Amino acid sequence: MTVLRPEGVPAPEPAPAEQQEKPKTRWNTPERRRKLLIGAVVIWAVAITALVLVRNGGETESPAATAPSASPSASDAPLTVAEVAQTLTPSVVLIETTGHDSANRLEAGTGTGVIANADGTILTALHVVDGAETIRVTYADGSRSAAAIASEDAAQDIATIAPQTLPETLVPATLGGGAAVGDEVVAIGNPLGLAWSTSSGVVSGLDRKLDRDESDDIEGLIQFDAAVNPGNSGGPLINTRGQVVGIVVALANPTDAGTFIGIGFAVPIGAALGGGGEGNGQAPPL
Repeated sequence: MTVLRPEGVPAPEPAPAEQQEKPKTRWNTPERRRKLLIGAVVIWAVAITALVLVRNGGETESPAATAPSASPSASDAPLTVAEVAQTLTPSVVLIETTGHDSANRLEAGTGTGVIANADGTILTALHVVDGAETIRVTYADGSRSAAAIASEDAAQDIATIAPQTLPETLVPATLGGGAAVGDEVVAIGNPLGLAWSTSSGVVSGLDRKLDRDESDDIEGLIQFDAAVNPGNSGGPLINTRGQVVGIVVALANPTDAGTFIGIGFAVPIGAALGGGGEGNGQAPPL
């Protein structure tokens, strides 16, 4: 190839061999790239460590883990219906009776109860067990036991029964708490033999009166619209904190069908425990 130069300018003499430029060393090789990457990572780690030390005042120890704290018996935050069911179902029992005239009874020998004390005492509606020759309870774990009436309050249609044997794991319910119109409530029971059924609704009214043909009227009842049917009697009415606020005793139906049309009644837990108030979350004085 011809190199064009200005006229009169002699061609430069070739440089001596020892002064000729040596070939440049190649830097973009896999080995060099690897070393550069390692160096960058080390620098980044050192910088982050220094920043952490500055922010923590030079302390390098990790903070101690917070130990778990005990939860209160009633939830501080509202529970969902599913959470209420999960919490209270182990405290609910199926009650089956024989020997009494159940033809005129809504439950026809089947009802519900709730474990109300650490000794296994069960709170229920009196008409579920009144006059029964035999009483048998089935716990949520499937175990069964014979039981007998321990106390009764005909004026409130409330009774307690004492089982002969207890389940392997006994889970008493939390009793107490008041109810206000519009509060969400959950009912757990055994309607029509469908064991451990859950329904939900709201408190529809307070201080309702239930007319009874053969007994004195019951006053001060909680009216609610969570679905209940024959077999729910004696079961718990529960608020969203997981507290039993009432014991289900009746439903209203202007026909003779004896099925739910949107009006159920529960004895407030305070009255069920003999106090006439809202209850304080304590076990009943049995």
